[in-house]
Amino acid sequence: MERYTHQERGTIDVELSPETSTRRRASQLAISRSSLRRILVKDLRMYPYKVQSVHHLLPVDRQTRVTYAQAILNLEDEVDDFSTKIIMSDEAHFHLNGYVNKQNYRFWGTENPRVMHEEPLHPLKVTAWCAVHAGGVIGPFFFEDAAGQTTTVDGARYRAMLTEFFLLQLNELGLEDMWFQQDGATAHTARATTDILKTAFPGRLISRFGDLHWPARSPDLTVPDFFLWGFLKSRVYVNKPETLEALKDNIRHECKNLSPEVLAEVMKNAIKRARIAINCGGAHLADIIFST
Repeated sequence: MERYTHQERGTIDVELSPETSTRRRASQLAISRSSLRRILVKDLRMYPYKVQSVHHLLPVDRQTRVTYAQAILNLEDEVDDFSTKIIMSDEAHFHLNGYVNKQNYRFWGTENPRVMHEEPLHPLKVTAWCAVHAGGVIGPFFFEDAAGQTTTVDGARYRAMLTEFFLLQLNELGLEDMWFQQDGATAHTARATTDILKTAFPGRLISRFGDLHWPARSPDLTVPDFFLWGFLKSRVYVNKPETLEALKDNIRHECKNLSPEVLAEVMKNAIKRARIAINCGGAHLADIIFST
């Protein structure tokens, strides 16, 4: 009968069931969790990785993604410095107070302290819209009413943002002959909204019902999703803002401080992702490490 060291047994066990928790694995191997972690990290050079949640792709989605990606690469060949001619947009929620993960939140003591955490029925948040191009970030624009209360993004509010904020900013920046991308949210693709955008970007609208069809379930292909929101959410909570105004100020500050050099590389990365989407047959992209 073969005998294995703890290290060898650990290697075999991890390869057979990589999703098993360290608590259960330590019990199975009859060693402490601290010893198991030391073996995994120091001896086996193994580290815990989170499973990445992605949108489920329907059968038709892969071909739609490939078709979009090929069109982007064709434009890169036809248009000088095409990566500097794209504006990619989206909106995201920023919550003032994070949710408590009850699976991870514990209070250690000799008896139950009966600690309770109160959460508001409607968590305080802001909804920010941004448009990213190689020269900077247009925005943020916050969807809110006259009293400063966060509102939902419906067609009328989206169109008001376009005409009263975005298109004015576009004119002030002197950005011409740009391509504009948005996802397929209902507020984005209503006929009245599409008419405004097709007038502003004749022949250069990337959207559902646009001149270039935007593929559904494709956040890995758009800059706000694969870069901007993650970057902002890693920065705007550092000083623990206590009010929505402080949170909005942090978002404005971080958007303003993103350098054109960084954003130029990010937009090139969007082109790179189109190429990879074709190479993998329209499947979800493996994460691309972006370094500044």
